[in-house]
Amino acid sequence: MTTTMTIRLESAVKQRLDRLSAATKRSKSFLAAEAIREYVSINEWQIQEIRAAVAEADAGDFASEADVKALMDKWDGHED
Repeated sequence: MTTTMTIRLESAVKQRLDRLSAATKRSKSFLAAEAIREYVSINEWQIQEIRAAVAEADAGDFASEADVKALMDKWDGHED
């Protein structure tokens, strides 16, 4: 099921969308819907990960100083 939504775009963005539509032979509506789908997906994921990280922090689930040092040493190439 689809629905219609009206949005306002800066004229420069609209011109870029027009060019992209012509170049890809896809409708502007298809490209806009795809961009919104991707934006929503990325932001939903980011919010979920932030909430999970806050829950871990609230539970006191932190890396120890030794864990952090070991990781830093690994990336610096100074494993002892």
